[in-house]
Amino acid sequence: MKGANVPDHPDLDRYPELAARWDRRNFIKSAAAGTALMALGGALLRLAADDLTKAARAEKRPDGRPRLPPGQRVLEALRPMGGQEGDGEAKNFRLKVHGAVKSPFEVDYEALLKLPQVEKTVDVHCVTGWSMLGGVWKGVQVAALAELAGVKSDARFVIFEAAHGFTSNVPLKEATADSALITYRLNGKPFSLDHGAPVRGLVPDLYFWKSAKWITGVKFVREDQPGYWETRGYNNHADPWKEERYA
Repeated sequence: MKGANVPDHPDLDRYPELAARWDRRNFIKSAAAGTALMALGGALLRLAADDLTKAARAEKRPDGRPRLPPGQRVLEALRPMGGQEGDGEAKNFRLKVHGAVKSPFEVDYEALLKLPQVEKTVDVHCVTGWSMLGGVWKGVQVAALAELAGVKSDARFVIFEAAHGFTSNVPLKEATADSALITYRLNGKPFSLDHGAPVRGLVPDLYFWKSAKWITGVKFVREDQPGYWETRGYNNHADPWKEERYA
Protein backbone atom coordinates (compact mmCIF):
# COMPACT_ATOMS: atom_id res chain seq x y z
CA MET A 1 0.00 0.00 0.00
CA LYS A 2 1.34 3.39 -0.93
CA GLY A 3 0.38 6.82 0.29
CA ALA A 4 0.70 8.45 -3.13
CA ASN A 5 -2.17 10.36 -4.64
CA VAL A 6 -4.38 8.52 -7.09
CA PRO A 7 -3.51 9.69 -10.64
CA ASP A 8 -6.07 11.47 -12.81
CA HIS A 9 -5.28 9.42 -15.92
CA PRO A 10 -4.17 5.87 -16.81
CA ASP A 11 -0.49 4.97 -16.63
CA LEU A 12 -0.01 4.79 -20.41
CA ASP A 13 3.64 3.75 -20.11
CA ARG A 14 2.64 0.70 -18.13
CA TYR A 15 -0.59 0.06 -20.01
CA PRO A 16 0.05 1.15 -23.64
CA GLU A 17 -3.06 -0.68 -24.82
CA LEU A 18 -5.11 2.11 -23.19
CA ALA A 19 -3.56 4.88 -25.27
CA ALA A 20 -6.01 4.62 -28.18
CA ARG A 21 -8.97 4.59 -25.88
CA TRP A 22 -7.67 7.56 -23.97
CA ASP A 23 -7.36 9.53 -27.22
CA ARG A 24 -10.84 8.85 -28.44
CA ARG A 25 -13.12 11.84 -28.46
CA ASN A 26 -15.91 10.16 -26.51
CA PHE A 27 -13.48 9.21 -23.76
CA ILE A 28 -12.19 12.78 -23.54
CA LYS A 29 -15.75 14.04 -23.29
CA SER A 30 -16.40 11.53 -20.52
CA ALA A 31 -13.29 12.68 -18.67
CA ALA A 32 -14.38 16.30 -19.04
CA ALA A 33 -17.62 15.36 -17.33
CA GLY A 34 -15.68 14.18 -14.33
CA THR A 35 -15.39 10.50 -15.17
CA ALA A 36 -12.23 8.61 -16.07
CA LEU A 37 -11.02 5.09 -16.57
CA MET A 38 -7.92 4.03 -14.72
CA ALA A 39 -5.78 0.93 -15.03
CA LEU A 40 -5.65 -0.63 -11.58
CA GLY A 41 -4.16 -4.02 -10.91
CA GLY A 42 -4.61 -5.01 -14.55
CA ALA A 43 -8.34 -4.23 -14.53
CA LEU A 44 -10.32 -1.12 -15.42
CA LEU A 45 -12.25 0.60 -12.64
CA ARG A 46 -14.49 3.54 -13.34
CA LEU A 47 -14.11 6.58 -11.16
CA ALA A 48 -17.33 8.02 -9.82
CA ALA A 49 -18.28 11.42 -11.24
CA ASP A 50 -17.18 14.46 -9.28
CA ASP A 51 -20.74 15.26 -8.34
CA LEU A 52 -20.96 11.94 -6.48
CA THR A 53 -18.06 13.02 -4.30
CA LYS A 54 -19.59 16.46 -3.78
CA ALA A 55 -22.93 14.94 -2.83
CA ALA A 56 -21.28 12.60 -0.35
CA ARG A 57 -19.44 15.50 1.25
CA ALA A 58 -22.77 17.24 1.81
CA GLU A 59 -24.35 14.23 3.54
CA LYS A 60 -24.22 13.48 7.25
CA ARG A 61 -23.90 10.19 9.08
CA PRO A 62 -26.28 9.35 11.94
CA ASP A 63 -23.50 10.30 14.37
CA GLY A 64 -23.36 13.80 12.83
CA ARG A 65 -20.03 13.42 11.05
CA PRO A 66 -19.80 14.10 7.30
CA ARG A 67 -20.41 10.96 5.30
CA LEU A 68 -17.17 11.46 3.39
CA PRO A 69 -14.09 12.03 5.56
CA PRO A 70 -11.73 14.87 4.61
CA GLY A 71 -9.31 14.20 1.79
CA GLN A 72 -11.38 11.39 0.26
CA ARG A 73 -13.09 10.97 -3.13
CA VAL A 74 -15.59 8.39 -4.26
CA LEU A 75 -14.83 5.32 -6.35
CA GLU A 76 -17.55 3.07 -7.72
CA ALA A 77 -15.78 -0.16 -6.72
CA LEU A 78 -13.10 -1.39 -4.38
CA ARG A 79 -9.57 -0.79 -5.58
CA PRO A 80 -7.17 -3.71 -5.16
CA MET A 81 -4.47 -2.48 -2.81
CA GLY A 82 -2.03 -5.37 -2.93
CA GLY A 83 -0.68 -7.49 -0.13
CA GLN A 84 0.63 -11.04 -0.03
CA GLU A 85 -2.35 -13.13 -1.05
CA GLY A 86 -3.71 -15.99 1.01
CA ASP A 87 -4.87 -19.37 -0.21
CA GLY A 88 -8.23 -18.04 -1.40
CA GLU A 89 -10.03 -21.40 -1.24
CA ALA A 90 -13.11 -21.68 0.94
CA LYS A 91 -12.40 -25.39 1.51
CA ASN A 92 -9.09 -24.48 3.18
CA PHE A 93 -10.40 -21.58 5.27
CA ARG A 94 -9.97 -21.69 9.05
CA LEU A 95 -10.66 -18.89 11.51
CA LYS A 96 -9.17 -19.11 14.99
CA VAL A 97 -10.87 -17.09 17.76
CA HIS A 98 -8.52 -16.95 20.72
CA GLY A 99 -6.48 -14.90 23.17
CA ALA A 100 -8.05 -13.38 26.29
CA VAL A 101 -11.17 -15.53 26.06
CA LYS A 102 -12.72 -18.26 28.19
CA SER A 103 -13.59 -20.61 25.33
CA PRO A 104 -11.29 -20.32 22.30
CA PHE A 105 -12.57 -22.02 19.15
CA GLU A 106 -11.93 -22.47 15.45
CA VAL A 107 -14.39 -22.58 12.54
CA ASP A 108 -14.08 -23.59 8.91
CA TYR A 109 -16.00 -21.89 6.10
CA GLU A 110 -19.08 -24.10 6.47
CA ALA A 111 -19.22 -23.53 10.21
CA LEU A 112 -18.80 -19.77 9.75
CA LEU A 113 -21.91 -19.71 7.55
CA LYS A 114 -23.88 -21.51 10.27
CA LEU A 115 -23.24 -18.70 12.75
CA PRO A 116 -25.74 -15.81 12.98
CA GLN A 117 -25.48 -13.84 9.73
CA VAL A 118 -25.99 -10.12 9.18
CA GLU A 119 -25.90 -7.71 6.26
CA LYS A 120 -24.59 -4.18 6.80
CA THR A 121 -24.65 -1.30 4.33
CA VAL A 122 -21.54 0.74 5.06
CA ASP A 123 -18.88 2.92 3.46
CA VAL A 124 -15.16 2.14 3.48
CA HIS A 125 -12.26 4.57 3.24
CA CYS A 126 -8.71 3.89 2.06
CA VAL A 127 -5.76 5.82 3.46
CA THR A 128 -4.68 6.59 -0.13
CA GLY A 129 -7.72 8.84 -0.57
CA TRP A 130 -10.54 6.82 -2.11
CA SER A 131 -13.84 5.76 -0.56
CA MET A 132 -16.47 3.27 -1.69
CA LEU A 133 -19.94 4.10 -0.47
CA GLY A 134 -23.00 2.02 0.26
CA GLY A 135 -21.58 -1.48 -0.09
CA VAL A 136 -23.72 -4.31 1.28
CA TRP A 137 -21.45 -6.60 3.27
CA LYS A 138 -22.54 -9.99 4.60
CA GLY A 139 -20.94 -11.99 7.36
CA VAL A 140 -20.67 -12.56 11.10
CA GLN A 141 -20.27 -9.74 13.59
CA VAL A 142 -17.00 -9.74 15.51
CA ALA A 143 -19.17 -9.03 18.55
CA ALA A 144 -20.92 -12.37 18.01
CA LEU A 145 -17.57 -14.16 17.94
CA ALA A 146 -16.57 -12.33 21.12
CA GLU A 147 -19.73 -13.50 22.84
CA LEU A 148 -19.26 -17.11 21.74
CA ALA A 149 -15.66 -17.13 22.94
CA GLY A 150 -16.46 -15.41 26.23
CA VAL A 151 -14.08 -12.47 26.02
CA LYS A 152 -12.50 -11.71 29.36
CA SER A 153 -13.26 -8.42 31.05
CA ASP A 154 -9.70 -7.15 30.82
CA ALA A 155 -9.42 -7.51 27.02
CA ARG A 156 -8.89 -4.11 25.40
CA PHE A 157 -7.87 -4.77 21.78
CA VAL A 158 -8.52 -7.11 18.89
CA ILE A 159 -5.72 -8.31 16.63
CA PHE A 160 -6.91 -9.37 13.18
CA GLU A 161 -4.55 -12.08 11.96
CA ALA A 162 -4.15 -12.85 8.28
CA ALA A 163 -2.10 -14.84 5.79
CA HIS A 164 1.70 -14.71 5.96
CA GLY A 165 1.73 -13.21 9.45
CA PHE A 166 -0.04 -9.92 8.60
CA THR A 167 -1.84 -8.32 11.55
CA SER A 168 -3.87 -5.19 12.22
CA ASN A 169 -4.75 -3.92 15.68
CA VAL A 170 -8.10 -2.35 16.60
CA PRO A 171 -9.49 -1.16 19.95
CA LEU A 172 -12.06 -3.63 21.29
CA LYS A 173 -14.91 -1.09 21.18
CA GLU A 174 -14.42 -0.42 17.47
CA ALA A 175 -13.68 -4.05 16.58
CA THR A 176 -16.96 -5.13 18.18
CA ALA A 177 -19.08 -2.28 16.82
CA ASP A 178 -22.35 -3.14 15.08
CA SER A 179 -20.85 -2.85 11.59
CA ALA A 180 -17.55 -4.69 12.26
CA LEU A 181 -17.68 -8.07 10.54
CA ILE A 182 -15.88 -11.16 9.42
CA THR A 183 -17.28 -10.93 5.91
CA TYR A 184 -17.44 -13.13 2.82
CA ARG A 185 -19.83 -11.28 0.49
CA LEU A 186 -19.99 -7.77 -0.96
CA ASN A 187 -23.13 -6.77 -2.86
CA GLY A 188 -24.16 -10.41 -3.06
CA LYS A 189 -20.90 -11.63 -4.59
CA PRO A 190 -17.91 -13.46 -3.11
CA PHE A 191 -14.62 -11.60 -2.90
CA SER A 192 -12.03 -12.02 -5.61
CA LEU A 193 -8.62 -13.18 -4.43
CA ASP A 194 -7.14 -9.67 -4.57
CA HIS A 195 -9.89 -8.45 -2.23
CA GLY A 196 -9.27 -11.13 0.38
CA ALA A 197 -11.15 -14.26 -0.72
CA PRO A 198 -12.66 -16.22 0.76
CA VAL A 199 -13.10 -14.18 3.97
CA ARG A 200 -11.82 -10.84 5.20
CA GLY A 201 -12.27 -8.48 8.12
CA LEU A 202 -14.35 -5.31 8.00
CA VAL A 203 -13.95 -2.34 10.36
CA PRO A 204 -15.54 0.41 8.26
CA ASP A 205 -15.05 3.33 10.63
CA LEU A 206 -11.26 3.03 10.44
CA TYR A 207 -9.03 3.31 7.40
CA PHE A 208 -9.39 0.23 5.26
CA TRP A 209 -5.98 -1.32 5.95
CA LYS A 210 -7.40 -2.27 9.37
CA SER A 211 -9.92 -4.54 7.58
CA ALA A 212 -7.48 -7.41 7.12
CA LYS A 213 -7.77 -9.49 3.95
CA TRP A 214 -7.28 -13.31 3.86
CA ILE A 215 -8.13 -13.39 7.55
CA THR A 216 -7.10 -16.38 9.67
CA GLY A 217 -7.66 -15.28 13.24
CA VAL A 218 -9.36 -12.93 15.67
CA LYS A 219 -7.26 -12.54 18.80
CA PHE A 220 -8.49 -10.65 21.87
CA VAL A 221 -5.65 -9.13 23.88
CA ARG A 222 -5.08 -7.03 26.97
CA GLU A 223 -2.19 -4.96 25.62
CA ASP A 224 -2.03 -3.24 22.24
CA GLN A 225 0.08 -4.96 19.58
CA PRO A 226 0.73 -2.65 16.60
CA GLY A 227 0.48 -4.55 13.34
CA TYR A 228 2.20 -4.70 9.98
CA TRP A 229 1.43 -1.18 8.74
CA GLU A 230 1.41 0.41 12.18
CA THR A 231 5.05 -0.62 12.72
CA ARG A 232 5.91 0.87 9.31
CA GLY A 233 4.77 4.41 9.98
CA TYR A 234 0.99 4.27 9.65
CA ASN A 235 -1.17 5.70 12.41
CA ASN A 236 -1.92 3.25 15.20
CA HIS A 237 -5.61 4.22 15.42
CA ALA A 238 -6.53 5.26 11.84
CA ASP A 239 -9.64 7.42 12.20
CA PRO A 240 -10.51 8.79 8.70
CA TRP A 241 -12.41 11.80 10.08
CA LYS A 242 -9.30 12.90 11.98
CA GLU A 243 -7.09 12.04 8.99
CA GLU A 244 -5.03 9.72 11.14
CA ARG A 245 -3.10 8.44 8.14
CA TYR A 246 0.49 8.30 9.33
CA ALA A 247 2.29 8.40 12.63
